[in-house]
Amino acid sequence: MKRGKALAVVAAALAGVLALSACGGGEAKDKGPASLRMTIWSANEAHLKLFNEIADEYRKSHPNVAEIKFDPIPFENYTTTLTTQIAGGNAPDLAWVLEGSAPDFVASGALLPLDATLKKADGYQYDDLSPATLKLWRNGGKLYGYPFSTSPFGVFVNTDLLKKAGQKTPAELIAAGQWDWDTALAAAGAVNGKTGKAGLVIRDFDYKAWDNLSMFWAGWGAQAWSEDGKSCGFASPEMVEAMTALHKAIFTTKALPGPGTTADFFAGDAAMTITQISRASLLKDDGFAWDLVPLPAGPKGPYSVFGQGGIGVMKKGPHADVAADFLAFLTNPTNSAKLAQFFPPPRQSLLTAETLAKANPKLKPEQLQKVVIDGITNGVVKPNHAGQAELSQQVRAGLDPLWKPDADVKAVLDGVCAKIQPLLAK
Repeated sequence: MKRGKALAVVAAALAGVLALSACGGGEAKDKGPASLRMTIWSANEAHLKLFNEIADEYRKSHPNVAEIKFDPIPFENYTTTLTTQIAGGNAPDLAWVLEGSAPDFVASGALLPLDATLKKADGYQYDDLSPATLKLWRNGGKLYGYPFSTSPFGVFVNTDLLKKAGQKTPAELIAAGQWDWDTALAAAGAVNGKTGKAGLVIRDFDYKAWDNLSMFWAGWGAQAWSEDGKSCGFASPEMVEAMTALHKAIFTTKALPGPGTTADFFAGDAAMTITQISRASLLKDDGFAWDLVPLPAGPKGPYSVFGQGGIGVMKKGPHADVAADFLAFLTNPTNSAKLAQFFPPPRQSLLTAETLAKANPKLKPEQLQKVVIDGITNGVVKPNHAGQAELSQQVRAGLDPLWKPDADVKAVLDGVCAKIQPLLAK
């Protein structure tokens, strides 16, 4: 199957197969001990170790569960692979759902409502969940996904590499009131010019996952589409200004590695990377000196962007009730505190710098306050929209001409809107 046709099938699947998976016969009955499978985006050893420890603890008091398997799927292809599994009749019992596809999953009817199970679980403290974090996962007054991780994006900094290039650190710039995109990109370009290392990496972007650029353009007040989701925002003056700055940083000042070039910050190959605190586990104790700071201020001032991952239970799965019960255990107050090491929870009692610091020994309370707590309070979620699979492919294709040195930024962005406006207007 050709790539374009394959992508079209996946886009249609997310809009159609989810709906089909919600109808049909009644729920299959549990027969014998349940074997549960949960798809996740991370294959990080520390993440999997903690997930498995919690699962083993659950199984000790639940002999009706023979196995709980966590099935990692690469982030880049996560939603595509998950949707293909569902379309092929191999749906997991539980699935991590990324914020971009949340509207489709939540509205599809394919997920089991969770309210009743969570509220009746012993010691769950359902009212501790922040209402603001639940918004994306509700439909018709019911909760269809637990917002497992509400994690703002920050900038991890290799201070050794910046100093080697003769640059001030972000901490020094913050103290002087000068931490903005102009100074950040200037320092990144200097690192590349003087050391040959990458300056700034927007992790997981790789010129494919365009929604990760929202961590950049939000500083200009730009949006992929309007608040009501009906109007394209790529051709706005704010977006044109932001993407012009990004294009210059890639092709003129070399502040960001260009297309086809990879650089792993955690291996010491870049001075800065934009990502979430779950990646802190990749830092090595014997590596370089580092820091974690908020996103640089944009022309519109300080801002924050966060991503959300929700966990849903497939309603038509053979062990849906058991899967929901395990989800209640996985996300109870005790286990939420453990998972907070990597994934900021929606529990208001745990969203304090002191509490998060206990679970994140590598991070300082002030780092967690400025990046995570303040980011959740004041941030905006990454782009999400009904029909996002098809929209995302159109945006990615529309942006492809931008990743050339001689690109006409405004013309490319006008072209993106020409592609997606009919989809937004549906």
